[in-house]
Amino acid sequence: MRIAVLGTGMVGRAIAARAAELGHEVTVGTRDVATTRAGSWGEWASGHPGIALAGYADAAAGADLVVNATNGDGSLPALDAAGAENLAGKILLDIANPLDFSQGFPPTLSVLNDDSLGERIQRAFPRTRVVKALNTLTADLMAHPKQLADGDHTVFVSGDDADAKGVVTELLTSFGHTDVLDLGDITTARGTEMLLPIWLRLYGRLGTPLFNVKVVR
Repeated sequence: MRIAVLGTGMVGRAIAARAAELGHEVTVGTRDVATTRAGSWGEWASGHPGIALAGYADAAAGADLVVNATNGDGSLPALDAAGAENLAGKILLDIANPLDFSQGFPPTLSVLNDDSLGERIQRAFPRTRVVKALNTLTADLMAHPKQLADGDHTVFVSGDDADAKGVVTELLTSFGHTDVLDLGDITTARGTEMLLPIWLRLYGRLGTPLFNVKVVR
């Protein structure tokens, strides 16, 4: 597939590198190409020469599947910049979490209980096929799950479009995930986003982000 990954941080880089490794045509989208190139991007890009860099709109326009790997507070502005027409009809894999760092660490959630960031994105882009997934584990495990329990831990998918969830599930399986659990429609993203408070406490207690949950059934 042609995959656009919106976001140049740790999550975006991990997903982009893994997708390219698996043979997908990958473009990373950024708000300002010149500013990104002037930062730490160059060193990382030198090790990933097949991955292109473009503005949000150009990256999304040429993609079959778009990944939202932006900061949660910046997700809607980034997707607005990508353009509704460039996202129309496409699958959007939403990895972002609505973390609020205004009161320091650990962060709280800016959206919870009766709404989710995933739902807000779906409402804002009704012609886009939003699938929430991978937001419940650290970036390195998103891309390389087999380093923990040989991949035998659970990731979740939420979304209104069954075919879109199927495509995302195939992608996650190709990454090495062995237990992909479909929770249902996009409202179920509320639950996975609200796992973040316990995830953060576990991170603090364990001293490592290399852990995940397993739904035993």
